[in-house]
Amino acid sequence: MKTRSEAEKKYSEYELLKFAEERKYLMRNHPLRHIMWETTTRCNAGCAHCNCSCEKHNKVEEVDIKYMYKVLDDVNKAYGAQNVFFVTTGGEPLLRKGIFDVCKYATSLGYEWGLTTNGSLLTKTMVQRCKDAGLKSLNVSIDGLKETHESFRKLPGFWEKIWAGIDMMREEPAIPIVQITTVATKRNIHELEDLYNFLVSKGIKYWRILTVDENGRARENKDILLESEDYEYIFDFIDRHKKDGKLEDLTYGCSNFLGLNLEQRVRGGSFLCTAGILSSAILSNGDLFVCPNVTRKPELMQGNITKDNFVDVWENRYNFFRDENKMANPKCLACKDWKFCIGGSLHTFNFEERCQDFCMKERLKTFE
Repeated sequence: MKTRSEAEKKYSEYELLKFAEERKYLMRNHPLRHIMWETTTRCNAGCAHCNCSCEKHNKVEEVDIKYMYKVLDDVNKAYGAQNVFFVTTGGEPLLRKGIFDVCKYATSLGYEWGLTTNGSLLTKTMVQRCKDAGLKSLNVSIDGLKETHESFRKLPGFWEKIWAGIDMMREEPAIPIVQITTVATKRNIHELEDLYNFLVSKGIKYWRILTVDENGRARENKDILLESEDYEYIFDFIDRHKKDGKLEDLTYGCSNFLGLNLEQRVRGGSFLCTAGILSSAILSNGDLFVCPNVTRKPELMQGNITKDNFVDVWENRYNFFRDENKMANPKCLACKDWKFCIGGSLHTFNFEERCQDFCMKERLKTFE
């Protein structure tokens, strides 16, 4: 007779095999579910891990917002606005002029939209503008307790201001989701328990934990990178606090396949990098891409909204991203978990060497 744990593991494998078949369907049919608009790469913070190395005075081309109205119109006509979530990100999106005009128009068409921000600009006026534009989901980055967070984000003296803005957002019934996102690093892993208790005391219900990836500024700040035992601790932490019921949702980010057991315990589902399959990105200069965190190689850009029709590009390009073997290499193909992982996260893939820069199977002792 199989033990309960053996039966659960077998059930998990069955579920993941089923999902592998569903993934093939998604790759063939690529139903658009998310559009991420990188409004700007300007930012008033200087985060130690920033993938795009954003700065306040970044001199970058920012596409005229008139093209965003056309994208929203075309997507609505093709797929229905109610089926696509519109995410505004950056840089710091609240630095972008015209963002609320675009988002208010999106709401009028039937889109739900979300804002990802460092929270430092959430004044009473900004909160009201978010509400008036129909904001449904706020995501604020908090990377430790006061001293750690301010140091990591290079936002000295902003802790109280950020939380004042979060509190104002939480008091708005029209904004149902206020989520905190934390990047776990060597600098804050020792504070996760205290941060958890603090978030619970503040009435936060949604928390997303990421683990720092070795790209962007993190390549220069190697002291923030995690070791094997750190990942083990973080996944145990998430599993433990998912079970205590004090948060409505505690999730882990999109980095890497975690193994049959941890996928169920930590993600509560299964791994899928949705870049180019369910998700598209419009970069600050109008380039059509998949995810702002993926390496920005010119040959991976699929077009530009100033000259290409978004729907046409989504339907007829993005072929590389919908190929199950796009990250295939001899080492990965020889792995028994290839059918579940298919190469891992695109944003941690080394395109020059055609291999994963980061494989969780090589980091975790408990990988199953």
